[in-house]
Amino acid sequence: MANKFEGFLRILYVVFAFCAALFLGALKGLLVGPIAALILIIGNVGVILGIFPVHVYKTIYTIIKTNRFDVAMKVAIMFGLPGLAALWLSLSIAGSVIVGLGYGFFTPWVSTFEAFRQENEVKKFLHCIVDGTWETIKDSCTIVRDFADLCIHSYPMYLKEICECGITDEVQTLKFIHVPAIVIVGLLGLAVEVPFYTAIVIVKSPFMLFKGWQRLTHDLIAREGPFLETACVPVAGLAILFWPIFVVGSVVLAIFTSVFVGLYASVVVYQEKSFKRGLAYVIAQVAEFDEYTNDWLYLREGTILPNQAPIQKEADVPIVRFDCGSKSCS
Repeated sequence: MANKFEGFLRILYVVFAFCAALFLGALKGLLVGPIAALILIIGNVGVILGIFPVHVYKTIYTIIKTNRFDVAMKVAIMFGLPGLAALWLSLSIAGSVIVGLGYGFFTPWVSTFEAFRQENEVKKFLHCIVDGTWETIKDSCTIVRDFADLCIHSYPMYLKEICECGITDEVQTLKFIHVPAIVIVGLLGLAVEVPFYTAIVIVKSPFMLFKGWQRLTHDLIAREGPFLETACVPVAGLAILFWPIFVVGSVVLAIFTSVFVGLYASVVVYQEKSFKRGLAYVIAQVAEFDEYTNDWLYLREGTILPNQAPIQKEADVPIVRFDCGSKSCS
């Protein structure tokens, strides 16, 4: 009877501690989050916009000055530079806003639950109140400083290395006859990868949501994984609560990366000097992503989508295979 009562008190303590930490973390997030988020957003966006004219000037100067590219390659880069600059501005500013909001509001919350790792109850109580407040603001300033160092020092150093390439370095050449194929395959990559990646992650996101909850709940009942120690139970409970946010973030990240996966098809065409190989890459990436998500979510093996087989150098002819579960048909 005493053991049952002690177990009941322990469960009651864990539930009370979790609810108290959840409320306290939310309160700290509302108080500290706006300050940290503003520091990150204003700081990073200010660095991006402030250094952008210098980056454009140094990039153009490097392209003109370097001997690593031939004339055709330089002209192609110059034509694509406005699009790359617009892409950099839009993605970097949007990323700064998302990171600022996420870091500012969720870091105090997580820090509150991490205080349960302390040794005794007094330290747990004190760290629940203190952790994630001033440290979050200081870390926000550190992130802005590191990002500024990256933009001010690292990128110009990279441009300097390109500009100072030696005579022995290989010159990157481009024939104008390959430009239409590069552009067409790049656009096809965007037209195929983005909608297919989006459809795959949206269809499979419910599986990710419920399978994640199932695994975390199983670990909670069996006291495995993050629930092995009693002090970690509140942190793992926060993981269960925030799992839908993680799923949404994974969906957004997959859609975001699909843009670059599609554009990389142009690089494949340039490197291989083959239109067919670019198309093969576009087809293969969709099937590979579908198969990867199936493996990660413990769904059916393989993929029903066409999977481009490796192409031999001697014969530039694609071979399309269809993986149908355990069977494959050419």
